[in-house]
Amino acid sequence: MKSPLYLMLATLFWSGNYVVGQAAVASMTPPELTFWRWSLAAMPLLLLAHFVEKPDWRAVLRRWPVLLALSVLGMSGYTLLLYSALGYTSAMNASLITAANPALIVVMAIVLLGERTTRLGWLGICLGLLGVLLVLTQGELARVFSLSINTGELLMTGAIIVWGFYTIIARRLKVPAISATAVQVAIATVTLAPLALAMNVQFPDTAGEGWSLAYIALFPSLGSYLLWNLALRNTPPGTAGNYLNLMVVFTAIITVLLGTPLTPVQIVGGLTVIGGVLLTGIKGRPRLGAPAASTAGARGR
Repeated sequence: MKSPLYLMLATLFWSGNYVVGQAAVASMTPPELTFWRWSLAAMPLLLLAHFVEKPDWRAVLRRWPVLLALSVLGMSGYTLLLYSALGYTSAMNASLITAANPALIVVMAIVLLGERTTRLGWLGICLGLLGVLLVLTQGELARVFSLSINTGELLMTGAIIVWGFYTIIARRLKVPAISATAVQVAIATVTLAPLALAMNVQFPDTAGEGWSLAYIALFPSLGSYLLWNLALRNTPPGTAGNYLNLMVVFTAIITVLLGTPLTPVQIVGGLTVIGGVLLTGIKGRPRLGAPAASTAGARGR
């Protein structure tokens, strides 16, 4: 009974990242937010990995080229694009676009790895794409042809494409989940340091910025990864992956509680995306080898 609770809490914390992140980028730049998020989370994640998984660190570090690539894509690239997008679009729209990520990953696996899916899987992919287009165009699909799409939604689309590449590469990485994540976060801290110095990144000096950063470092960066990986001890990765669909639901609830109503287009687009993802995930999953633990553990936001 603990595993479903852990998965729901992990997803809730990741959903909060969209809402809190949107508030934080009003006074902090995306590089500042990204650098401090991973800098504050690196040491706790390394300690968690050491005491929970007890990995062979030499064996883990021998995979440094792949871990470096994953860090650049998933920790630096995705996070910078996410926080940049939240400066232009709503947390709700960002989560709706992210909800199409599982279907996008199936498409990328088909194109890049030559994998196959069923007709029902293709239907799910098309539904997911339609739902995202509804959100991108605010229900006016003709806007696709005029390229009249919000900058934030374009950045968010770029973010999920980057995450798709991250997932494709990470699927076969045979490194314990928390250890792989911790090393990637540590690498991100080091590789982002020159950018932080060049931009004269300062530690937050207001209470609002401090609380936002504390939430992002503690809950989505640390708590979600720990809870997610604890749940995976008793839950198949495919089953756990379905819980990611709750991100749209939780983000919608948080958004409404904060006084921002949902639009009919967001509701229809969200339901279409979730329906497409369920069709793709349940009936149209490509024939893959068993996913490495590190992949399932790194699917958070």
